Amino acid sequence: MKKYSAFTEYALIAAGAFIMGFAIKNMFDPISLVTGGVTGIAIILKSLAGIPLWITNTLFNIPLFLAAWRIKGWQFIKRTAVATGALSLSLYVIPEIPFLMEDLLLTSLFGGIVSGLGTGLVFLFQATTGGTDMLAALLQRKMRHYSIAQIMQVLDALVVLAGAAVFGIRYALYALIAIYAVAKVSDGLLEGLKFSKQAYIISDRYREIAKAVMTRMDRGVTAVDAVGMYSGQDKKLLFCVVSKKEIVALREIVAEFDKKAFLIVSDVREVFGEGFIEY
Repeated sequence: MKKYSAFTEYALIAAGAFIMGFAIKNMFDPISLVTGGVTGIAIILKSLAGIPLWITNTLFNIPLFLAAWRIKGWQFIKRTAVATGALSLSLYVIPEIPFLMEDLLLTSLFGGIVSGLGTGLVFLFQATTGGTDMLAALLQRKMRHYSIAQIMQVLDALVVLAGAAVFGIRYALYALIAIYAVAKVSDGLLEGLKFSKQAYIISDRYREIAKAVMTRMDRGVTAVDAVGMYSGQDKKLLFCVVSKKEIVALREIVAEFDKKAFLIVSDVREVFGEGFIEY
């Protein structure tokens, strides 16, 4: 990832939190979608007691941050503190402009996409918005046989179940759609959207295939020593990475020299190095 100044990183963390706040306040809350976390608890409390979202988000996170600061120090919580503060601020200052309320499916999907963009932007700079993330990190100190991710999943599941108890199973099922969309979009932002293809080639004519790929496609090829377990013979395994549009040309080269060659193609998220993404 490109190196940014500290100010720019914190500004982008805050921007991601505001994007999340917009989705929570104007998409999830108006149709009672409880997607987990402290903001899910905030949506429940707003419905039951009329407590504003930003107050619940702030009050629930204060003791968590004090505990985390005492146990792990300021360096551990400073980015997350900025993200959490920005999220609470966004829930306070962003005007309520609910829309798409008549279509639960579209709201769930679009809300998940928008929230996923904000979540991914926050995660991209090694921050979270506190809540169940922070609580899971603290609980893991006492429950070391579980990972933070496992504890967080249980906590979020409990919040979603609480939402189902208050708003009904129908809304909880739509909330699961939003949760899935958030995860897919944020993961895509973190792992990269520049997909490539990696190929493994096993052929007796590996020299001709490798030379053709290097000269015609201007792509590097690596030969790895291998042994065919059925035949017991030594073989060469060719490995190369190409762009999506180049995979057709690669298949044609392989077929040209050896129609019986074994070719394995799979997706890769990001490729750093010459010809792909620069460091």
